[in-house]
Amino acid sequence: MTQDEFNLADDLCYLNHAAVSPWPVRTVEAVQRFAAENGRLGSRHYERWLHTEQALRIQLQTLVNAVDVQEIALLKSTSEALSVIAWGFPWQAGDEVLISNQEFPSNRIVWESLHSLGVRVRTVNIDRVREPEQRVIEAMKPATRLVALSSVQYASGLALDLVTIGKACRQQGVAFCVDAIQSLGVKPLDVQACQADFVVGDGHKWMLGPEGLALFYCRSDWLERLALKQYGWHMVEALGDYDRRDWQPAAGARRFECGSPNMLGIHALHASLGLLLETGIPAIFDMVSAKVQYLIDNIKNSGGIILSETAPDRRAGIVTFRYAQEDIEARYRYLQENGVVCALRGGGIRFSPHFYTPESVLERALHLAHKPLNR
Repeated sequence: MTQDEFNLADDLCYLNHAAVSPWPVRTVEAVQRFAAENGRLGSRHYERWLHTEQALRIQLQTLVNAVDVQEIALLKSTSEALSVIAWGFPWQAGDEVLISNQEFPSNRIVWESLHSLGVRVRTVNIDRVREPEQRVIEAMKPATRLVALSSVQYASGLALDLVTIGKACRQQGVAFCVDAIQSLGVKPLDVQACQADFVVGDGHKWMLGPEGLALFYCRSDWLERLALKQYGWHMVEALGDYDRRDWQPAAGARRFECGSPNMLGIHALHASLGLLLETGIPAIFDMVSAKVQYLIDNIKNSGGIILSETAPDRRAGIVTFRYAQEDIEARYRYLQENGVVCALRGGGIRFSPHFYTPESVLERALHLAHKPLNR
C-alpha cells in the first residue's frame, strides 16, 4: 500500500514537494542502515556501496530514457550541473543563450555569469501565451547557441512541450538544456523524444530524495565537447589506479565528477527512485494530475484565483493561488502555523501534492485556505 511507504506526522498537511520533499520510509531505513554500517564497519564493504551507486545510475538512465548509462553523472546540485555546462560550453564572443522570463534563479544567474566571455542572455516572455513554445522558437536567431528552459516552471507550474522545442533546436543546430527539477519523479521525460542535449535536476523535490545529489544527463555527442573545469581522482578513466602518473578523463559522464561520491545521498536516492519506478512515472503523473484538478476545482469554487496553469496538458504538480484583497503573507503564515507545509511563490500560495498525498490532507489544507483570517 502506498500509505505504508510514508510516515508523515498526522497533524501535517505536506504540500511542498516542489520545494523539498519528505523521504519515504524505505529511504529513511536505507539511510539508517548505511549510517549504522558505517558506524560499525566503516568502509569495509565499499565495493557493495559502488554497486548501489551503479544501480542508481541505471535508475536515472531509465527515468529519462538515456541511450547509455555512460551519459549519466551524479553531481551535487542543479546549479553545479548548469555551471558545468555553462563554463564548459564552446562559446564565442557574440553568442547568446535563450531563456524564459519564468526561470528559477539557478537557470538564469549561471548564464548571466558568462557576460565576461561576451555571451549574451536573451529572455523570452512566455506569460499567458497560447503557444509558449512558438515564442521560444521564433526568438531563436543566428547567434543563439543554446536554449535553456525549465520543463515545468517553479511558480506558474507551466509545463512546456519539450519535444516541439527540442526538434526546432536540433534543426537549427542549437543546443537544448532542460532544467527538469520540477518534472523528474512526477511527469514523464524522455531525452530521446525531446532531443535534449543536457538535462539536470536535484533529487530532493519530486524524486523524494536528499539534497546534495543531482542528475546530470549529457548526450554522448557532448561528452568531449564540454571543456572540463574541475579535476580530481574520481573523473579519470583509470579509476582506482592511484599510482598511475598519466591520466585521461573518463570516457563517460563520470568525467564531470571530480571527487568523492556522496554515498549517503546515493543510498537515499536509490531507495526513493526504487519506489517511484515501481509505481511508474506515468501512473504517478495521473494520480498527481487528479489531485491537482481537485485543488483547482475547490479553490475556484470558494472564490479563489488560480495563478498557475490549469489546462491538464500544461501542468504537472503545482497549484498556485490567492484570494482577492487578502494579505497573502498572512495567509501563508496562518497555513504554516496550522501544519500546512506549502510555499510563497509567484504572488500566491503554492500547493504541490505528490502521488501518495491523501485526499484528507487536501481537504484539510483547503479548509484552512478558505477559512477567514482573524482581523
